[in-house]
Amino acid sequence: MAFTAKDVMTLREATGLGMMDCKKALVEADGDFEKAKEILREKGILKADKKLTTRVAAEGVVASYISGKVGVLYEVNCESDFVARGPKFGEIVALVGKTIAEQNPADVDALMALPVEGTTVELYLKEQISVIGEKIAVRRFVRYETEGTLESYIHMGGKSGVMVEVDSDSSAPELKELAHDICLQICAAKPAYVTAAEVPAEVLEKEKEILKVQAMNEGKPAAIAEKMVMGRIKKFYQENCLMDQAFVKDGDKTIAQVVKEAAPAIGSVITVKRFAHLIMGEGIEKKSEDLNAEVEKQIEAMKK
Repeated sequence: MAFTAKDVMTLREATGLGMMDCKKALVEADGDFEKAKEILREKGILKADKKLTTRVAAEGVVASYISGKVGVLYEVNCESDFVARGPKFGEIVALVGKTIAEQNPADVDALMALPVEGTTVELYLKEQISVIGEKIAVRRFVRYETEGTLESYIHMGGKSGVMVEVDSDSSAPELKELAHDICLQICAAKPAYVTAAEVPAEVLEKEKEILKVQAMNEGKPAAIAEKMVMGRIKKFYQENCLMDQAFVKDGDKTIAQVVKEAAPAIGSVITVKRFAHLIMGEGIEKKSEDLNAEVEKQIEAMKK
């Protein structure tokens, strides 16, 4: 079955793949358009499998998706900042967030098996890898459902992100402003807990032991060191507990004071229920390569 240059272009538009790849697929399929699409899909998945096992995706974005009473904060990785800033990657990220929000997977493995775009998330991502040419991976996500209000903040185009839940569903604009300020606070000050009551006993005991050793190393007797620990543990709370932290916009107030002062305008007492804070690429060991070697590798990839 013969095919024309227009058929090649149509196949390219349908798959997003290169002209030569599309032409080769049509030749292999003897001009059958649907068969050519299937050939490209199968080859793309094979290439994607290789990328998934041999490459490190240390770039990408942290993103948020909030719809009504459901919100998701999540991280999707790729190999380069160039791809991370591209519109195609943005489409993939948006679809992943919507899928997590609507279908509520238990974890990333469960997410991969969910239906999307007529296939599964896993196969969808592999198909996108064949188009973009880089490894794409959903690394982690946090999903909240609430009777209150969710707010998120994404910093520097996805370098980090925060999602916070407060227990009020007031329509007052002051509530959204407060929730946004809390997101900014978490992003800047990086608390580990909402309140001191949330600090696990084992964490607190370990911190007290460290503070006691520090005091005794300063030459203080054990009895005095014990008293010093009780004073210094307050600083631990101020550094690690959101409600005890100094407000980044006004260091004379704690977040607890800011929340309390906002309550009259909002129309109710406000409680910060929980928050999630993700930093893109945190904990991923980036592969270091010589620049010349990287350029040569890209050129060779373009020849294939």
